[in-house]
Amino acid sequence: MEDYLLKVLAYEGQLRIYAAKTTQLVQDAREIHDTWSTATAALGRTLTGTALLSAALLKENGKLTVRVQGDGPVGAIVADGDAHGQIKGYLHQPHIELPLNEKHKIDVKGAVGTQGSLAVTKDLGLKTPFTGQVPLVSGELGEDFTYYLAKSEQIPSAVGVSVFVEPDQSVATAGGFLVQVLPGASEATLAAMEKSLKEMPSISEIMRQDQDPELLIKHLTGSSQVKELERVPLKYICDCSKERFATALASIAAADLRKIIEQDHQAETVCRFCGKKYHFTEAELRELLTSNSQG
Repeated sequence: MEDYLLKVLAYEGQLRIYAAKTTQLVQDAREIHDTWSTATAALGRTLTGTALLSAALLKENGKLTVRVQGDGPVGAIVADGDAHGQIKGYLHQPHIELPLNEKHKIDVKGAVGTQGSLAVTKDLGLKTPFTGQVPLVSGELGEDFTYYLAKSEQIPSAVGVSVFVEPDQSVATAGGFLVQVLPGASEATLAAMEKSLKEMPSISEIMRQDQDPELLIKHLTGSSQVKELERVPLKYICDCSKERFATALASIAAADLRKIIEQDHQAETVCRFCGKKYHFTEAELRELLTSNSQG
């Protein structure tokens, strides 16, 4: 079954809920970056949260970047998403595998750290992208995404993200949800949702039973009727190109570019999101230097 995100209205339009299956997406990221289990879970939760935020915050041509910078051993985690379900990401230290935590779960908090920040940069097609940043509140990431939405976007919500990694390092399940409280929601609705969040099994337990996002929504809403609004396929897709790296090379200081030409006579760039390499000959670099000087 392909990864996708399901968007619904629940409780007679008082709540908007997004639920996502990201298992293959996170597995693709694991294979690209050769992550070990704890790093896989940290990156996978960030990718899943990015997919949920992209669906909740972006319009047609919008894009956003999530950057988690904690004091844990994985270092910075970066993920990009758009309104069409195209997600990509990387983390600085992929080879992190920590002992299980006191709940016998993957220690994402230990990998990410508890001191640091979560920043979201939204490019809505306007002149200047907007960045909102909040301090990390737990390092488990679900709570951190929830805190970001409340403080930076003024959106009361609940976010849950999960990745279950097998002993052979493969991703068994990955997914999550975002519950958004809409204006006018009643106290009874909020109480019912809080009860569901408190009593529902863990996301990984639910998804190991059935990876369909509809089951996540059923656990969240119980007997309440829901109205499906949208289904969005989710994929790990990198849109890098040699042209984009050429633009980046052309933007560096002319003296630095000249030094590369004189010392190395070539350049090789590597995309951090997918690992693809782009080679630039001396002639291509000199052409970039010329355009740099003329610019």
